[in-house]
Amino acid sequence: MTVLINRLATAEADFEVRFAALTDRAPESSLDVTARTIEIVEAIRVRGDAALVDYTNRFDRRSVGSASELELPKSALEAAWHSLPADLQQALQTAAARIRAYAEHQKIAEWSFVDSLGNTLGQRVTPLDRAGLYVPGGKAAYPSSVLMNAIPAKVAGVGELVMVTPTPGGEPNTTVLGAAHLAGVDRVFTIGGAQAVAALAYGTETVPPVDKIFGPGNAYVAAAKRLVFGRVGIDAIAGPSEILVICDGLTNTDWIAMDLFSQAEHDEDAQSILLSPDAAFLDAVQAALDRRIAELPRDAIVRAALKDRGALIHVRSLEEACTLANRIAAEHLELSVENPHALLPLIRHAGAIFLGRHAPEAFGDYCAGPNHVLPTSRAARFSNPLGVYEFQKRTSLIECTPEGAKALAPIAGRIADAEGLQAHAASARDRG
Repeated sequence: MTVLINRLATAEADFEVRFAALTDRAPESSLDVTARTIEIVEAIRVRGDAALVDYTNRFDRRSVGSASELELPKSALEAAWHSLPADLQQALQTAAARIRAYAEHQKIAEWSFVDSLGNTLGQRVTPLDRAGLYVPGGKAAYPSSVLMNAIPAKVAGVGELVMVTPTPGGEPNTTVLGAAHLAGVDRVFTIGGAQAVAALAYGTETVPPVDKIFGPGNAYVAAAKRLVFGRVGIDAIAGPSEILVICDGLTNTDWIAMDLFSQAEHDEDAQSILLSPDAAFLDAVQAALDRRIAELPRDAIVRAALKDRGALIHVRSLEEACTLANRIAAEHLELSVENPHALLPLIRHAGAIFLGRHAPEAFGDYCAGPNHVLPTSRAARFSNPLGVYEFQKRTSLIECTPEGAKALAPIAGRIADAEGLQAHAASARDRG
C-alpha cells in the first residue's frame, strides 16, 4: 500500500507556499492543558505530599497510601539491572561508556588572567547541587534518555540526581530502572506528569527541590516546565522529533527509507524530510517506503506523520539543499553524500549532523556518544545539544589591587553618575 508523503520541487512556482506550510509550524499550546496544569502545580506547591499522592492515584491508577511509598530503594534499581538480559546489559554498558567518554570532553574550564592594572579576573565553574530528571513511563521505555541525561550530570559533578518516572498501574519499567542504576542516579520517585515537575520545582515533604529540571514529557509536563521556570532552571521545551536527510542519490534507498521512518515512528507530529537533486532517486525512495512500511509495528503512526509532515523534495543542487537545511534548522541532519565534509561549511543550523552514508541518526540516539537531547522546532538556530555544560554554572571572579581599584574608581563613578545611582558612585570612589 502506497505511503502518502508530500512531494515538492524548488523549481515549482508554488514551492515557497508549500514549503512554509510544511515547516513553519509553531508549537501549539492548549488553554485547557495550561489551566489544568496551573491547578496541579499550585496544589503541589500548597499541599505538598498530600496533593502528590492524590494526583498519582488518580492519573496513574494507583492506590498509594503515603508519599513514602513513591520512592524506590536503591536495591530495587540494582535488582532491575540484574533482571535484564545479558545482551541488553552489554549494549547499555557500551553505550554508557561512549556517552561518558564524549561528555568528558565537554567540561567547562576555569580560567583567570591579570589585566594591565594588576587586577585578577576569571571564571569559576561549579556543578549544580541537585538536578531533576524526568523520564516518561507507561508505554514508553527510554533507557537511552536516562543515560543521555544522567551521565553528563555525573560527569559535571552534580551533587544529587533525582529521577521521576510515572508507573501507570504501579508497574515500573525494568529497563528504565536498570539504566538508572547503571548511570548512578541517586534517588528515584515513581511519579509523573505536571505533579512530578511541580514536586521537583517546589519540593514536598518527601521529594527534595532541585535546581534544574531535565527530560522530555507530554503536553502537561511541558506546560509545567514553562510554569516553574524561574523558580528552577529547565533544559528546554521539547517539540516533535525531526530528521532532515540530504542525499546525492547514491545511497541505498532502503537505508534512506528506514532513516525517514526512524523519526516518523515517534509520533504523528514527527517530521521526516529528504532533499535530493536526483528526481529518479526520490521515486526510488518512495518505492522503498511503500515496500518496507509493512515491517513496522508502528506503521499507523508512521503513515500519519509522513502524510502530514513528511516530504520528498527535489532540489536544483546540493548547495541549494544546504540553504534549505539552514532554514529548517532540523534536530537531526544527515549528509548522506559522497563527500559530506565539502557540504559541512555550508551548514549553520542543526542539532546534530551525521556525516556520510554510514552514520544513521539511530546511532546518535543510542550509542555514538554525543547527546541525543537536541533542539527541535528550529531552536537549533540558537540552542545547543544537552551536555555537561548544562549541569555546570559559571561564576565571575574579580580581585582588585589597591592600584587597580584607584584606576577603576573614577570610571565606575562617572558611569554611575550618568545613571543617577549615587550609592554606586560613592561605593566606587571610596576605593579611589
